Amino acid sequence: MSDIEALKKAVPPFQIFDLIPQYAEQGFIDPERIDLLKWAGVYPQRPQEDGFLMMRVRVPAAEFSSATMREVANIAEEYGRGFLDVTDRQAFQFHWLTIQDIPRIFERLEPLGLHPKGACGDTVRAVIASPLAGLDAREIIDVRPLAHAMEGTLTGNPDFQDLPRKFKMSITAVPELEGIHMINDIGFLAHRVNGEVGFDVWVGGGLGAVAHLSKRLGVFIRPEEVVEVGQAITAAYRDHGYRQNRKKSRLKFLIKDLGPQKFREIVENDYLGRRLHDGPAAPVARFGGNDVLGVNPQADGLNYVVVATTVGRIDPTKARVLADLADRYGKGVLRTTAFQNMVIPHVATDDVEALSAELAAINLAPKATIRGTTIACTGNQFCRLALTETKARTAALVDHLEPLTLAMDVPFTINLTGCSNACTRYQVADLGFMGANKTDKDGTVHEVYNVHLAGSIGQAQRTGTKLKGAVPAEQLNAYAEAVLTDFQANKHAGESFVEYADRVGADQFTPDAVLGGREAVTA
Repeated sequence: MSDIEALKKAVPPFQIFDLIPQYAEQGFIDPERIDLLKWAGVYPQRPQEDGFLMMRVRVPAAEFSSATMREVANIAEEYGRGFLDVTDRQAFQFHWLTIQDIPRIFERLEPLGLHPKGACGDTVRAVIASPLAGLDAREIIDVRPLAHAMEGTLTGNPDFQDLPRKFKMSITAVPELEGIHMINDIGFLAHRVNGEVGFDVWVGGGLGAVAHLSKRLGVFIRPEEVVEVGQAITAAYRDHGYRQNRKKSRLKFLIKDLGPQKFREIVENDYLGRRLHDGPAAPVARFGGNDVLGVNPQADGLNYVVVATTVGRIDPTKARVLADLADRYGKGVLRTTAFQNMVIPHVATDDVEALSAELAAINLAPKATIRGTTIACTGNQFCRLALTETKARTAALVDHLEPLTLAMDVPFTINLTGCSNACTRYQVADLGFMGANKTDKDGTVHEVYNVHLAGSIGQAQRTGTKLKGAVPAEQLNAYAEAVLTDFQANKHAGESFVEYADRVGADQFTPDAVLGGREAVTA
């Protein structure tokens, strides 16, 4: 039994909420129980010996008020040195917190409807909810009530506080636009079969060092069954998931060994007590959701505006301006997306130009460009596991590449992660960069990036090809520019990068091939 498994058996993980006030009063955390902080959304920040913490805060159904945005900005400013991130699970993340701050932050979050419970740890993490819910004209069903019900039933539920590992869920409303289910433990996709609205269910997705895309259970369930089925699948994982080796404890390994059909039988026979209806697959999203950018029409004649944050980092001043703009041009609500962006819904067509201009003035323009399709993890600025810097480097990469890609007729995704844990899913991007360290003979350590090419949670539904070699950090811009320049110069009209890479072959994109020919590429 691993140390964390032993700890979970000795102390029920959600008991950490009873211990945090004690730690705050004494000014330090019991080192033997520090891992339990994850269940409260709290991690030690790098370097751990300095005692600072970072915290993730769940946003139920990915929707919140402008007043909430202002208070989140205030918390970041008062306790977190002005650092505020939007994560790729639609959560907020703070940095530079102390244990003395945590109880007060909890008190300020509670009336907002936000909470850190289960934002991390071996439990049900944030339920990704379609950011298009109740808005897009192509929507099958508004999934927000189901997302709230799922959060209310599974989040913080003592029955699910001790899962073998973390457990992630998504529920989407427009399957031809959203592909996030491919990398979640459970994904519910709304679609119609013979005129009836229901859900296709996928299980066992997960990335990390060993990536698996999810598999269909082969069912079609009614909306009123979604929460029950979610509970049953989670319970089956709790009881049958592997606990001996944490590196092989995610649901994806159980699905790999049992197969989706056998796992379905366990869920039906042992947890539901009935057989689920068979059903066909939902439609496929060509680009997996990263093409939902800019200004988009709502079913009611208004518009929702996707704000490209630049790798999810937004300072409190800009966050408060966003809140003001949501009040002035929308209905005082905002949303977060799984691509580290934000949404202002309910904007009148006559106001779109003025809103766009005000957003551009604070460098948050609703651009349908690479700025909105590039994500980066926390990196070694704060994360104890990261090997490389990520946020600033990727932001600089976006600034460098954006002018070169304005005329592209398809979206292009860049995901950059500071280690193999895939917090920003490098295996399913057009260009996925995984941070690593290379040590010279003299002991000098260099930051480099392994390249995973042409992965997709869209139509291709595959992980990328790991290329030979690595890109030195100082040549990241040059490498990405050369790949994009080649793609734009030689692609067919409407051809995606995945299709282009398949046509020309992956070998021409290895770091040695690209950087060795850098002069010729840019001449």
